[in-house]
Amino acid sequence: MSRVDEALRLAQRAALRAPRDTAVTDELRTHDVDPSILDRFGAERPAKSLDHFQSVPAQPMPVPVQQSAPAPRVSPPLRAVRYSPALEGKLVISQMVPVAMEQYRRLAAVLHDLRLENGPKTLTVSSASLHEGKTLTIANLALTLSESYHQRVLLIDADLRRPSVHEVFGVENGPGLADIGRGAAVRPPYVELSSCLSLLTAGHAVANPLAILTSDQVRALVADAASKFDWVLIDTPPVGLLPDAQLVARLTEGVLFVIAAGVTPYALIKRCIAELGADRIVGTVLNRVERRTLPTDNYGSYYADALR
Repeated sequence: MSRVDEALRLAQRAALRAPRDTAVTDELRTHDVDPSILDRFGAERPAKSLDHFQSVPAQPMPVPVQQSAPAPRVSPPLRAVRYSPALEGKLVISQMVPVAMEQYRRLAAVLHDLRLENGPKTLTVSSASLHEGKTLTIANLALTLSESYHQRVLLIDADLRRPSVHEVFGVENGPGLADIGRGAAVRPPYVELSSCLSLLTAGHAVANPLAILTSDQVRALVADAASKFDWVLIDTPPVGLLPDAQLVARLTEGVLFVIAAGVTPYALIKRCIAELGADRIVGTVLNRVERRTLPTDNYGSYYADALR
C-alpha cells in the first residue's frame, strides 16, 4: 500500500471518530445571506467580517401536502359487435376486401368533416329502388363512425314494412320504432351493440306506417336522439316505391342517397332526388361498382398492402 493510500485510510478513521459539530451545523442553518455581498450573478462575494451576516430565528419548514393526481381519462374498450355470419366479407368489421373498406372510410371521413363544420348529424339513408344496398351501406357507415372515429351512433330502422337492420346484427326485432309511434313504449328500447353503437329496431311490421312516421312521438324521438348521440342514421324504404322515405327525410337534416351502378335508371334517380329535394342531398353513394373500374386498382398490390 502506498503512502497516499495509507494517509487517506487514516484520515477516514479520524473523521469517523470525530464528534459531530452540531452547533456549527445548526448555526449555519439559521443565517441568511445579506444581498449586499452578492454580485450581479447572484454569487457570494468574500465577506470581510462576520458583520455581513444577520442572525434570524429558525423557522419551521412547511410540509407540502401531497395531493393525488387525477386518474387519466381512459376510453372504454370497444367490445366486438355481433353480425350475421351470412354477411362475412360484406361488413367493415369482417374480412372485407381492402379497397371496399377504404371507400367506407372515405365516406365516413367526408361526413365527419362536414359534421365539424356544423353540418348535419341526423341523416336519412335511402335509394330509388329495391336491392341497391342501402341497408348494408348504412350499417357499414354506422360501424365505421363508431369503431374508427369512436362517435356515438344511433342506427334507426324506419323501414316498417320490411325491416332488415336487425338481421344484419343478429338481434331480435323486438319493440322498436313502431311501438314508439303507437305510444306502446314510453322509453326508446335501444339495443346496445357496442359502447359507441346503438340500434333501434323497426318493431313489428305494420301495414300502414304513415301515421307512425308522422307522429309526434317519432318526431320527438329523433330530436331527443340528436341531443344524445353524435350521429343519428335512419334507414328507410326506397323513395321510388313508397312515400315513407320522404316523411322520414323531413325529420332529419340531410339525405344520403345510394345508387346501384349500372342498374337504376337515370330518370328514376332524377325523379327521386327531386321528390326529396336536391338541397337536402348531402351526398350520393355509387354502389356495386366493378372493382376493375376503380382507379385505386391501378396501384395493384402496393395499394392493397398499404391498407393492411
